Amino acid sequence: MNFPLTLTVSDRKSMDSELDAAVTAAKACALQGKRHGILVTRLGADKFTVDLSEAVPFGLTREHQAW
Repeated sequence: MNFPLTLTVSDRKSMDSELDAAVTAAKACALQGKRHGILVTRLGADKFTVDLSEAVPFGLTREHQAW
């Protein structure tokens, strides 16, 4: 899977399930290299990115609001 993943959601239920799935995929990739954490960035009311980040310590997930 290629990161960052960009998600556009239509409602709260889909937001929760899509973000959970994207973070789970990111964790699987992060475990391979063991040098990236996960950064979830909210770009708007309905848009997010999930990415691997060297700025986030391995084993952690951080959230950032960019709107």
